[in-house]
Amino acid sequence: MGPRPGRVRRDHHLRRQPGGPHPHPPPRDLPRPRARPRGGRRHQRRPAGRLRRRPRGSAQPLAREHPPVTAPVTRPEPASALVATSADAAVRRGAFTLACGGLHHTGGTVAVIGPNGSGKTTLLRLLAGLERLTAGELLLEGRPVDRTGRGRRLFVPAHRRRLSVVFQDHRLFDHLRVVDDVAFPLRRQGWDRRRARDRAATLLAELGAAELARARPRELSGGQRQRVALARALAAEPRILLLDEPLAAVDDASRAAVRRVVARSTAALVVVVTHDPVDVATLADRLVVLDEGRVVRDGPLDEVRRDPGSRWAADFCGANVVSGEARGRRVRTADGVEIVLPDAATGRVHVVFGPETVTVHPRRPEGSARNVWPARVARVDDDGTRALLELEGPPSLRAAVTTDAVRALELRPGRQVWASVKATELTVVPADVSADVPADGSVDDPGHQGAVGVTGDDET
Repeated sequence: MGPRPGRVRRDHHLRRQPGGPHPHPPPRDLPRPRARPRGGRRHQRRPAGRLRRRPRGSAQPLAREHPPVTAPVTRPEPASALVATSADAAVRRGAFTLACGGLHHTGGTVAVIGPNGSGKTTLLRLLAGLERLTAGELLLEGRPVDRTGRGRRLFVPAHRRRLSVVFQDHRLFDHLRVVDDVAFPLRRQGWDRRRARDRAATLLAELGAAELARARPRELSGGQRQRVALARALAAEPRILLLDEPLAAVDDASRAAVRRVVARSTAALVVVVTHDPVDVATLADRLVVLDEGRVVRDGPLDEVRRDPGSRWAADFCGANVVSGEARGRRVRTADGVEIVLPDAATGRVHVVFGPETVTVHPRRPEGSARNVWPARVARVDDDGTRALLELEGPPSLRAAVTTDAVRALELRPGRQVWASVKATELTVVPADVSADVPADGSVDDPGHQGAVGVTGDDET
């Protein structure tokens, strides 16, 4: 039908709103509906003169072809870059400025980390089309979508970008049931109702939320709403998937399922804003580190861990990850290190713990049941208050200690020490995040568990 004055709402298949007597306001500059004559149809003027049946000659080509006004400008960046920004790209929001120049990502999973207020959500909103650049240029899939400059201004709105976003506040449709909410992007793409609902039900089952299909958003908990929002984002099969703290409100029993579904999504590029080192260790290929509105690091995970670029990033990226094969309550690594778990696990797992949880001793500790192994100090980075130690094993670890401890224990490269960590400080997650999820959505997630190297099987 198209927009016109006097049109009433009849989009029942999308919004569940019955048609009513109230017309839409006239869109843009269309005139308001005029009073129609009571006598029936309006009088139509006849064309001035008689129209010829055939033209008097063949059509002549135009003297010059003009390209469309919105034709994209070619750039030197390669077309394979799914996300790229010019060197001077920036976003200003009041007194805050995000300098986001030089980004270049061709695929995989990129984790965006940084302290509060560093600009992580602003960067995500910029990619989604909800913020506009104040300088520079942004390209998605090799084509400019946001560009500044006199005479070359360009902006592609959010609904015309091939991406999906999951925000922290979820933004579900309160008037729709969950299954119709997840099916909404498919209905927008022209899918019939039954097919869209079947696909939505499948996604909900993969995320362990099949029983929520008939519920309303107001009946859901925060973690349930998060899973529904993620299912809706995945339903559209976007080329770029943007996730803002995707596991912040999800319970431990569902995190493994969410990680698996995200890892095997069809999106060519996944951008995850997170504060969880476990998400970085299990999902990310690359890291973008933001600090005070600047991109201080952007590169492969191992490279950024070696040179984080800031103290905050050094603490965050210093998380220890020990991988191995789990059988029952024991995990064995490729180096022969044995990890004892308080609960049974199966398959490959990651044992994750922060450097601040590792305690360093001059000799093997006795008495308390701790997870203990010998190590050699390979490197000491001391900033005058705290020091980050690189310990060679196996397993190779990072430990954060005070400067006083460095002096008291005479910690220096080459020194032999003992490292220990309490079992309560360990987190165990499945290493194979791409494994299939049962149709009923059930998963085995050991949650917080584990013990590295051992003084006793039953003590934690």
